Amino acid sequence: MTDSLMEDAAARAARYVRGVGRRRVAPTAEEIRGLEALAAPLGDNPCGEESVLAMLDEAASPATMASTGGRYFGFVTGGSLPAAMAASWLAAAWDQNAALFSQSPAGVRIEEIAADWLREIFGFPADCGVSFVTGATMANFTALAAARHALLERAGWDAEDRGLFGAPEIRVIVGAEAHVSLLKALALVGFGRGRVVSIPADDQGRMRAELLPGLDERTLVCLQAGNVNSGAFDPAREICERARQGGAWVHADGAFGLWAAAAPERAHLMNGFALADSWATDGHKWLNVPYDSGLAFVREEKHLRAAMALSAAYLAMTEHREPALYTPEASRRARGVEIWAALRSLGRRGLADMIERNCRHAARFAERLRDAGFEILNEVGLNQVLVSFGGDEKTRRVIQAVQEDGTCWCGGTEWRGRAAMRISVSCWATTEEDVEASVAAICRAARQA
Repeated sequence: MTDSLMEDAAARAARYVRGVGRRRVAPTAEEIRGLEALAAPLGDNPCGEESVLAMLDEAASPATMASTGGRYFGFVTGGSLPAAMAASWLAAAWDQNAALFSQSPAGVRIEEIAADWLREIFGFPADCGVSFVTGATMANFTALAAARHALLERAGWDAEDRGLFGAPEIRVIVGAEAHVSLLKALALVGFGRGRVVSIPADDQGRMRAELLPGLDERTLVCLQAGNVNSGAFDPAREICERARQGGAWVHADGAFGLWAAAAPERAHLMNGFALADSWATDGHKWLNVPYDSGLAFVREEKHLRAAMALSAAYLAMTEHREPALYTPEASRRARGVEIWAALRSLGRRGLADMIERNCRHAARFAERLRDAGFEILNEVGLNQVLVSFGGDEKTRRVIQAVQEDGTCWCGGTEWRGRAAMRISVSCWATTEEDVEASVAAICRAARQA
């Protein structure tokens, strides 16, 4: 029974993947209503495994967003590279708990290898700490917890032992365009959302370094590598050099923008970011591995280990890197497997080509839509395009019409007080034909609006 069930699952998954590029990107209302077939009362008796799989596929597959296809441009969402997707299936069959080497030698060693490759790609210190987590929010949280430890330790305070009650105050500086995931992480780690110092941004969302206050060893500065709307990068070199002079900690939130370091033609955008003390990014965005996948890096590994420490007599620690000492979770799946597979399948050149190709597609979107008479609101230097179709209400109508049309999917945002369509090109599968078909659909929706 197990063999036939797995073969059936593989066949259904392969059929879904084969067809995802030809279907509507967003499901229809009828397909969404079809999900109610799964809501029958839970019976007393077991249900056949193959019928369970069939019900799930037939009711839920049509109601998914085709986000792993080439015409989904919402939320900076990557697709799934074939090698990474296949590795994820195999890893699910292994069902490894990658908390400790004694629980999963394969999971831990693969994570070590992937961490080495990642440090090299980003130009980070070869001995920096690496944490494999769920996404950028948790990556930011993990890195900020290490920052909290280091900054309070300098002030003679043990945050992990004594908590934050009565702790010396840490000043937190962010840019006015800081992403909500960073602000959430600041709240989770105990620094708060409302007490941060917000530095005004320029017309592309970059922090204005000249407006920074004095920086000292009780200051945490949070930079952004890749604004979620414009794609812009904060002036990292200037800020990091000032921070080093004063002893401040610099954290870089680079959920997707950090991957510019892997593409020689875009690497200049990362100028100065390697001088930071910690960094956060996603694997499920521009590396195109399946959900969920986030990465935190900390220059001095000891601060990460101190913030994430745990111990118990029954935990069999070895001389190997023990992942549970680097992440908020203990028990967790072996996330390094998909990252290893993606990097091995692409190689340096393939990774660079994928990032550069997405950036060229974004530039093509901007060019074609500008030629059609619409306003591009940002400097398109990465993979983000902001478009206005006139007034705010018309722009919102166009966005809704595009989403309902189903040819592609683009989200809405607000940029410097104006409604805008946001086009995020992040998927390995996007082709020039996808761009042209999407431009035609957007122009058609704009004419109708």
